[in-house]
Parts: sequence; C-alpha cells; structure tokens
Amino acid sequence: MRKYSLAHLTVLDLPPPAMVETARAAGYTHAGLRLLPAAPGGVFYDLANDAALLRETLARLKDTGIEIFDVEIIRLGPDFRVETTLPFLDTAATLGARAVLVAGDDPDPARLAASYAAFCEAAAPRNLTGDIEFMPWTEVPDIAAARRLVEASGNPANAGILVDALHYGRSQGGPSAVAAIPRHLLHYGQICDAPAEIPTTVEGLIHTARQERLLPGTGGIDITDMLRALPPDLPLSVELPNAKLAPARGPLNWAKDCLAASKKFAEEARA
Repeated sequence: MRKYSLAHLTVLDLPPPAMVETARAAGYTHAGLRLLPAAPGGVFYDLANDAALLRETLARLKDTGIEIFDVEIIRLGPDFRVETTLPFLDTAATLGARAVLVAGDDPDPARLAASYAAFCEAAAPRNLTGDIEFMPWTEVPDIAAARRLVEASGNPANAGILVDALHYGRSQGGPSAVAAIPRHLLHYGQICDAPAEIPTTVEGLIHTARQERLLPGTGGIDITDMLRALPPDLPLSVELPNAKLAPARGPLNWAKDCLAASKKFAEEARA
C-alpha cells in the first residue's frame, strides 16, 4: 500500500508532538518535521537544541506508531558547510527519518555539486537520503537541473529527486521528464494542487507555495499525469499549506481533508 505522510508545512503552527498526534488522528502513517527554517525568520522546531522537545516528540512517536518520513530543510547556498548540518542529521537519525529535503541555492554549479556530494556523504551513515527538490525560483529550477546536479555530484548512492506537484506544474519537463527519472532516485513525492494561473514573480511563486496550495482536484495542475509517471507505490507527502482554508477548518480537520483528497486523487490516477 502507498504510504501517506503529513508534511509539516500543512500544519506548521503545530509543534512536533502535536503534529505527530494530529497525523495519527487524521489517519496518516507517517509525518514530516521542519527542523530548520525554509527562509530566515521562518517557523521551525529546533529539536537538535531542545532536548525536552525531542524527548516529548519521541514519546509521541512511540505512543502513536507514527513514523517520521522526511525532515527539512537543508539549503545548499554559497556558504554551505557540511559540518554545520551534523546536529540536524543526528537528530533526524534519532527520529528514525528516512529522507532529507534539500534545496539548491548556489549559482556556482561546481560548488553546488560539491556541497550536495558532501551532504549526501554525511547523511549516508545515518541511513538518510538527500532529496533535491527542484523549485522554479532556486538554482535547481526543474527536473533536468536536478538530474544534472545528481550526475555532477558523482551519483551518490543516497541521492534523490523530489517531485512536488506544485513545482512540477510550474516548471519545464512534464510527465515524460518525471517518467525518465531513474527509479533509485525516487524516494517520495509531494502532492497538492494550486490555482491555474502561474505567478510571474518569484514572490508570487513563493506565496503560492507557502500559503495558497489547494486540495488535489480543485486547482489547475495536471496531477493525474504526474502521478501516472511516478511509481504507483511511491510514498506521498501531503503538503497543503493554505492561509485561508486551513485556519477555518482547524489543524485536525484540515489534515483529514488533505489526506482524503490526496488518497482519492492518487487512487483514481492509478485506475
């Protein structure tokens, strides 16, 4: 059966213990945690430096049976130093995570590849994959760029490419590019929908990504073709932040809505 993981961004105001409980109550088997900020000043939960919160999170995982699938976010910028990520990686391993979401922000391709290779090397002994999420406003804007980065880094055994439905719908490639991704590079995907109109500015793209995602089937992204191009058993992270709909429904009901819509859409895509 396909695994569904509740992405932290969907209910980011919930600290990890509450997030884990919500995932269980909503019917998920897995959850993701944001342990580092996506941008300066962004919300995150520093379990690497909060022993009490880490203990409480581990207790909730044990009580609920929820497993942590992915943790985020590592940003590979010009000043990236792999040694600064070690506490994050140790915490991810303690949580039993499987994958780390990675973004490429360095405009120097050779340096970016070296940073990615170094990160994958550090993550490997902790049984973690390093999954590059292509995003149109980053230095890895599409699937082709993600594949070039993996190849330039020496094809680490734990390298990965993360296909997020939002960025898939906003970048070059389409279903044929998804289908051509080597299977060993696919560890999980992210599902959501979004308004049909594509923002023309970076600020607009980021706003949609963080505040305006929609339930699958209610927007303008061709998620069906994307899902059919991905392996049918690929785990899906349900990432659906919405600044208007989510508060109105409340964290638990919104998490339930997101899972129901995602399951229905994914199952119909396989029919």
